[in-house]
Amino acid sequence: MSVGEKIRQQLAAAALKRQLERVSNEAAQPSKGRVSPKASGADGAPFDPRARFEAMPLYQQVKLMKEMGETLRVQSPFFRVHEGMAGATTTIGAREYINYANYNYLGLASDPAVMAAAQGAITRYGTSVSASRMVAGERPVQRELERALADFYETDDCVAFVSGHATNVTVIGALFGHGDLIVHDALAHNSIVQGAQLSGAKRLAFAHNDWQELDSLLARARHEYRNVLVVIEGLYSMDGDYPELERFVEIRRRHGVFLMVDEAHSLGVLGETGRGIREHAGVAPQDVDLWMGTMSKTLAGCGGFIAGCQPLVDMLRHLAPGFLYSVGLAPTLAAASLAALERLRAEPQRVASLKARGHQFLQEARAAGLDTGTSAGYAVVPVITRSSLKAAQWANALFDEGINVQPIFYPAVEERAARLRFFICSTHEPEQITRTVAALARLAKA
Repeated sequence: MSVGEKIRQQLAAAALKRQLERVSNEAAQPSKGRVSPKASGADGAPFDPRARFEAMPLYQQVKLMKEMGETLRVQSPFFRVHEGMAGATTTIGAREYINYANYNYLGLASDPAVMAAAQGAITRYGTSVSASRMVAGERPVQRELERALADFYETDDCVAFVSGHATNVTVIGALFGHGDLIVHDALAHNSIVQGAQLSGAKRLAFAHNDWQELDSLLARARHEYRNVLVVIEGLYSMDGDYPELERFVEIRRRHGVFLMVDEAHSLGVLGETGRGIREHAGVAPQDVDLWMGTMSKTLAGCGGFIAGCQPLVDMLRHLAPGFLYSVGLAPTLAAASLAALERLRAEPQRVASLKARGHQFLQEARAAGLDTGTSAGYAVVPVITRSSLKAAQWANALFDEGINVQPIFYPAVEERAARLRFFICSTHEPEQITRTVAALARLAKA
């Protein structure tokens, strides 16, 4: 590529970035007479321009993202079709790739015992319970999974939901509202932010992993609110780092707040036996009020859960809209996650292998001069490119070499934080990681 072509692409990227920022800002403002192209219905009558999806700022943002790829001549790396099971490797278009684009951290989604459990549940219960558990009743495997998770977390009880994202939204919204305060990490998952926004409670954020800022914030504001919830994550899926949980536990006691830990990416990953950040930090189970997790990652299924004290679980089982008004977890998914949890407990060597592979990736990447940000080398390692264009180009170049990884670029992150995000599995081979880092090093030098 010539210098002139590089400059042209950079200018085009900057212009499109400014357009995206403008559209994003417009999306946050009330509509002020925006119009869309004229069109008519089947009867010839013109559509009201206010009732066209094309006029919505959200669509304009999607359109501009597509235009960015076309202008910069970068093929989209998203929505590729995978054939068969995805883990350390995957098959796309009849070609096998080293795969870093899935959360199958311990390789349990394709484990024979887990698949057999799921197949057995289909034979016994069918594919769906077809209604909410309060209406349609329960299946033994649903409660078996919840009891096993409660035992794993050493809590009174547990309740399972059909979606991890919906778990955070419905639980935060059900428990907290007007007159309450929800404080979360600045890099909290969208589901946490959405739950806080929809709850009606006051929402504040503190700098990423900065427990001191949180402490100061609560010292100033705690007295103004009835209930206060602090939400952090066990392992942050964008950066691969984790909080000092013991510090947040101290803040919980000092200020009289509820503490919620989202363990979507830390369950089965942190701790010598995969019990998550509490094992890693040496924190007692009762020092956290709400243990949240998902079944779609380590636990090889789909859905989310909350483990905690009995009053908490009773409230959620009877009053959380995402449980009460949603279909119950499919028995086949409950059986798969239950079997995966049993395998996790019986085979801690999977956790050790994951740690070894994650640390290998991190160490080799840093030795190659790659920017891995604040990653601790547990399952999630970003390689920061500081350019959306570069992230997309690198992802496509790696794909050509038989390596599948997804880029993260603006507006999902700031332009200077654009990156490739590598999810490591215990089933990755050392030579696969070495080959991947070598390919990244070549791209960086080029």
